[in-house]
Formats: sequence, C-alpha cells, structure tokens
Amino acid sequence: MKPSRRRVIINTDAKNEADDQFAIVHGLLSPTFDIRGLIPAHFGTRRSDRSMEESREEIDLLLDLLDLTGKVPVANGAPTGIPDEQTPLDSPGARLIIEESKPASKDDPLFVSFLGPLTDMASAILLDPAIVDRDVIVIWIGGRGYQGYSADYRMEFNLSNDIHAANVVFGSGMTVWQVTSDVYTKVSVSYAELEEKIGDAGPLGKYLIDQLIEWNATWHGEPIESRSLGDSPAISLMLYPHSGNFRVRPAPRFGVDGWYLPGTDNPIHVCEQVDVRFLLEDMFAKIRRFARQRSLNEEVKPVAGSAVRG
Repeated sequence: MKPSRRRVIINTDAKNEADDQFAIVHGLLSPTFDIRGLIPAHFGTRRSDRSMEESREEIDLLLDLLDLTGKVPVANGAPTGIPDEQTPLDSPGARLIIEESKPASKDDPLFVSFLGPLTDMASAILLDPAIVDRDVIVIWIGGRGYQGYSADYRMEFNLSNDIHAANVVFGSGMTVWQVTSDVYTKVSVSYAELEEKIGDAGPLGKYLIDQLIEWNATWHGEPIESRSLGDSPAISLMLYPHSGNFRVRPAPRFGVDGWYLPGTDNPIHVCEQVDVRFLLEDMFAKIRRFARQRSLNEEVKPVAGSAVRG
C-alpha cells in the first residue's frame, strides 16, 4: 500500500529574493506533503555576509504567519558553498537529508527540493556516499537552458553560488529533476493579479505581496509591475509530476563560468515546460483557504471574561 503523503524536504535561500516565500508557503499548505524539514540555505556574499542566517529568519517569519512555529523541523544549512568537489560542509541541514533518506523506498521516496544552491545535497553525498543508492529525488531550480546562450549571457544565480556542489550532485548518479532558467522565469505574476487573488488573504497574503513589491522597488532599476515566481515549479512538480514535460539528458559538468561541459552518462530529467495555470491557481486557492480558516478560528475563540452569567 502506497503512503497517502509524499515525504518532502525544502531547501531554500529564502531571503535571497521574493519568490522563495511563495514556494515555501505553497509547500506547507499542501496536505499531501509530509514536510520532513525546511533547510535555510546561503545565497552567496554579494548582498549579505550572513545569507544563510537571513534565510533562517525568513523561514521563521513565514512559519509564524502560518501558525506553524515549532511544528515543522528547521535545520540550518551550510553558510557558504563547498570549497571543492571533495570537501563537504557538515551542517544540521545536510544531516537531516541523510537521516531522512534512510527509510526511503521505491514506494516512498524522499523528495528534496532546492530553491537555491545545491550545497547541502552535495555535502550529504560527500558525508554519506551510500545516499546515492537510496530512493531520493533531487529537484533543483537552477542552471541555464540547454538551447544555447545569448550574447548577454550571465551565469545563472543559483548555480553561481556553488558550482562545485552542482558538479558533485550531477556526477553522483542520483535522480535529478532540473528546472532551468528558461522555464522557471516564465512563471510570472503581476501586481494586479496578486492583489485580486490574495490581496484579501489576511496577514499572510499581505506579507507575500508587500515583500515582493518591496524587493522589486529595491533591486530593479526600471519600472516594473510583475515578478517571476521561479522557485514554485519545485512545489508543483512534487504535487503532480505530470504537470511538467521532461526530457532525459546525460548529466553535464559545469565550467567555472557556468557553461555546460561533457559530463557523465548518468541520466537526469530536465523540465522543459510546467503547467503554470495549475501551479498558480493551486497556490492562490490554498492561500485563500488558509486565510478563511484562520479567520473562522479567530471568530470562534472565546473571549476572556465573556462568559454569560445567569
């Protein structure tokens, strides 16, 4: 008999931008997920010297907004990328992945989604090489598309924060689902859509919208009224794997500049398209439902000293 819930770990550089927050909330509000833990990840040092700690603080804030403080395991990941392809960075997050991988089976695999760098997965592999033979599915939002590069090529951000880790994971033989930038950047929402869909969804909806607009205002140098929720495919693909179109490719290596190089014959699954309608509508519906239920719960709470006296 197959389990009724899917075992999931979400590894997230939560304070890097403004899209991780939507993916985290979507995952936590999905009843078929058995969330085995959240792992705050670093996002390099270009904007902060304490990026992993900032990701942890953002996760804690979201758990508070969801009334889940103390109810979901949180295990800190590594503070930086690994120094080379042989040296792990031991962390509670890497250890959590190792421990949760041990009961994994074909009927009950462990899904580990990475919304940032692959540091903690690579460290788990280097700390416990036997993990590559367990039933673990690694889902990574990262890397450029495979159809060539434009003249204004820039290295994809999640890859840039730990190329060594990407090479360890892609060369390991593990099951990898990769969602590249040409796919994840197409999961776009406008300010108007967000306001119409979750603008009245209580403190959670307000925070998600406000922090997105604030991030755009801080980091975009041109007028903008939309945002790509690029991390969210990791959630929708775990909810319903057939919501993505995959092509099997041999695993590449990554050069120092992020270019794809010949790698191993290990097959990886590259997502070439996601069902954006399913992804966004499911997420919006769950956020609205949470807000309604929370409002109802607050309405029925007894007020201290309000008992009717005879």
